[in-house]
Amino acid sequence: MHLSAMIETAAECLMPSWWEIEVTFAAALFVIFSYWYFTFFGRPTDFADRSVVDNSLGSMDAIDDKDKIALLKGDPQTNSAYLIKVGLLAAKNIVAANINGTSDPYAIITCGAEKRFSSMVPGSRNPMWGEEFNFSVDELPVQITVTIYDWDIIWKSAVLGSVTVPVDNAGHIGPVWYPLDSPSGQVCLEIKTIMLPVNSARVLNGYAGANTRRRISLDKQGPTVVHQKPGPLQTIFDLPRDEVVQHSYSCALERSFLYHGRMYVSAWHICFHSNVFSKQMKVIIPFEHIDEIRRSQHAFINPAITIILCVGAGGHGVPPLGSPDGRVRYKFASFWNRNHAIKTLQRAAKNFHAMLEAEKKAVALSALRAHSSSIKGSQKQVKIPEESVPEAGKFQPFIKEEALASIYNDFFPCTAEQFFNLLLSDDSNFTNEYRLERKDSNISIGQWHAADEYEGLVRELTFRSVCKSPMCPPDTAMTEWQHVVLSPDKGVLVFETVQQAHDVPFGSYFEVHCRWHLETNSESSCILSVKAGAHFKKWCVMQSKIKSGAVDEYKKEVRLMIEAACSYIKSKTQADQGDNASSNVAAENS
Repeated sequence: MHLSAMIETAAECLMPSWWEIEVTFAAALFVIFSYWYFTFFGRPTDFADRSVVDNSLGSMDAIDDKDKIALLKGDPQTNSAYLIKVGLLAAKNIVAANINGTSDPYAIITCGAEKRFSSMVPGSRNPMWGEEFNFSVDELPVQITVTIYDWDIIWKSAVLGSVTVPVDNAGHIGPVWYPLDSPSGQVCLEIKTIMLPVNSARVLNGYAGANTRRRISLDKQGPTVVHQKPGPLQTIFDLPRDEVVQHSYSCALERSFLYHGRMYVSAWHICFHSNVFSKQMKVIIPFEHIDEIRRSQHAFINPAITIILCVGAGGHGVPPLGSPDGRVRYKFASFWNRNHAIKTLQRAAKNFHAMLEAEKKAVALSALRAHSSSIKGSQKQVKIPEESVPEAGKFQPFIKEEALASIYNDFFPCTAEQFFNLLLSDDSNFTNEYRLERKDSNISIGQWHAADEYEGLVRELTFRSVCKSPMCPPDTAMTEWQHVVLSPDKGVLVFETVQQAHDVPFGSYFEVHCRWHLETNSESSCILSVKAGAHFKKWCVMQSKIKSGAVDEYKKEVRLMIEAACSYIKSKTQADQGDNASSNVAAENS
């Protein structure tokens, strides 16, 4: 009996009573009804232009990076550029979106295809921002569109009103209050348009436009083939296919509360993705817009990382946190190891700026080489200067020494001086015959001429070459810059070339550098040493494969060129011997 009483008591404690079941059922109905009511009736519907943001684009909280990549269609080296500074100062009397009669407004500023996010001001119909957003454009007129949204923890962001301001020429507009296309509300904007000089770097206040460097290179290059599966940077953020994840961390973005998600770090961006309560949020922060990465705290006990952006950069993807100094910021918390994560981010930012500086130097060197080699010399025979080498440090290096590796070393059946006169001089037809034998077309060979930047002589060669790789088009435009130096005693010849392929995948990323070194060792021969390698002006995911493939291909071309050169020299020698024999016979007969 005692055992049965204990079982009944336990059953009464574990089994819910009928009253508890009724209360639970009523609470469930209330939750379902509340969800349905706020989904369909909880938003203001008092004006026709009210709209919600498409969830497929991250609830208007995500930047469309495809649009950003296609922004700059002009060449910054030849077109004038304009810097537009949009000052978002304040707004007043905007529509109340919350039940308590307030809103949580933030703005998206659009110029062309670029978008910037302002910070969110909680619980206000008269927000004060005082933030600046910089845009680089190639030509005027353009239109600046400012759209104000209401931030919600769970629901999609709803439009509170927008205004479009045309910018027709350089100058200063504002501050001016513009009415929104809604029942009430105005926004105060100040717009400054500055015309930048030709060849300007478009860098002001640490801001150079969204991925300007990468957009230009991808636009010029055409389609790129990468044989690898798309990663999260492509499937989630629509970033270019050559961008790969180097590090990733589980963390949370601080907004109204912590939105847990994942951070992805590449060579160019810090990205974050979260999907909480079906509200997708995507943040794409270019390293070029980051001013500082520092340690911080969330709620005093949660170590965090704060990423502070440059003045004028604006937010990317979701409204950032505001700051009195005008630099918006994003705060990430809940890292497993905050110290390790911040060291990785700071190191990635340092590597990005080092890569940017290296690319600038490489581009400047390539431009200098192209400019020097494209200058047309005189039509008469050019003689190699025999003066001694000028003082060290006066001339620029023509190729990158560190990129070279030895690919050929053997004897060659002519002297160094004969090599230039028979194969390379302006009177020689060897280069044209060799290119025609290789099935190349549209061959154009410049004249040798002196250049102030380089010792010796330079010239430029352009042609279209057949491509045999399945990754490449049937043929590609090629540019080859050539540089030659003959020692004063004419015993040593250095012949250097730089090849640039224009239509192949990643063609703008690398050049093939080569050096031919000939040293005369007898009256009819010399020692020939050839070194070659691929020099990368920009990092790409296929770098190691391209480097090995380019060197292997150039090895084959060097051997073919040496065979053709030997045949050409032999035929010229026999022709000269025949001419000499005919002259001797004619002299004897006379």
